[in-house]
Amino acid sequence: MTDSSVINIDENSLQNNVAFLKKKMGTKVIISAVVKANAYGHGIEQIVPLFEKHGINHFSVFSYDEAIRVYNSLSEHQTIMIMGWIADAELTDAIEKGIELYVFNIERLRLAIECAKQLNKKVCIHLEAETGMNRSGINDEGLVKAISIIKENEQYVNLAGFCTHLAGAESISNHSRIQKQLKKYHKMLTVLESNDIKPTYKHVANSAAAFIYPKARMDIVRIGIMLYGFWSSIEVFIQYINNKTNKTDPLDRILSWKSQIMSIKEVKCGEFVSYGISYLAQTDIKTALIPIGYASGYSRSLSNKGRVLIQGQRCSVIGVVNMNMIIADVSNVANAEVGSEVVIIGKQNDLEIKVSAFSDISDELNYEVLAHLSGLIKRTIIEKI
Repeated sequence: MTDSSVINIDENSLQNNVAFLKKKMGTKVIISAVVKANAYGHGIEQIVPLFEKHGINHFSVFSYDEAIRVYNSLSEHQTIMIMGWIADAELTDAIEKGIELYVFNIERLRLAIECAKQLNKKVCIHLEAETGMNRSGINDEGLVKAISIIKENEQYVNLAGFCTHLAGAESISNHSRIQKQLKKYHKMLTVLESNDIKPTYKHVANSAAAFIYPKARMDIVRIGIMLYGFWSSIEVFIQYINNKTNKTDPLDRILSWKSQIMSIKEVKCGEFVSYGISYLAQTDIKTALIPIGYASGYSRSLSNKGRVLIQGQRCSVIGVVNMNMIIADVSNVANAEVGSEVVIIGKQNDLEIKVSAFSDISDELNYEVLAHLSGLIKRTIIEKI
């Protein structure tokens, strides 16, 4: 390994997840692969061609920059949908490239139409409704204005979608709030359609909602975390397997993260390890220096708590996590040496460190752990066998 660490993407696991989700959602529902936050840390440039290869033809991102990365990673034109940020100056390019975008206020709608007029092209928009998330979206009053503006500019607007985002579908505690949101969405949809404006696609569901609320699948489901092999929450997983004879998790993790030992050191009893005085050697120990740290995405909250796999054994991370290095106790690993493989996430022999282990220790969500993985780490595809 020439890099300090490498993230491996397993194509077989990715194909399994896509196939499982396609079967579960059915042929009438489009799966939009959410690849924001560098494809949940997996790497847009690596993941998008694999999703495309295995039958995904719709992609959701947060920003224009991400949309362009997806655009440049595709082998042919596929639908790209920006759910969040796009600067005014970038609207023209997005419209020219056929990139679709959320419209969540009247100002954005007017500006998008103005750009479309200048290009003499239609802008593909997804009108986002505010249904109770209180984050972004058009309210009842805004909807009336939007209807008027769209009708006045029909030759420049393609209403590709009418959408909303559900606030915490992964938790049963939010059930009544979700039900209120769905009711509100349908009420606003009725207003839209009664004015002879019919969106091509209706969509409200993310990964969790697609499983917990089947009626919320509609035309498109925006699937993120589950494509990468993770359940939105333990509640969603339990609800899925509850009535199943086979209790095995049908999803496969597709990411592993590996490094290597860069140095071995003997530390005497009574000596401190790393910054400060958070770790005191209480016996003579042997330590391994590993070239990853919080700059790579290995959180400082894992100081004196994290685990890595070396030579088929679990080893404790001791001392404070540095910017670029961590230290592991390898006193009980007789054959640990410079160059030995270190598994940070993934399997080694019969042992495995899961992303959930990070979140259990540090209180970070799976999403956070993945999103914090540095884009500078090399991503390698383990091709389909």
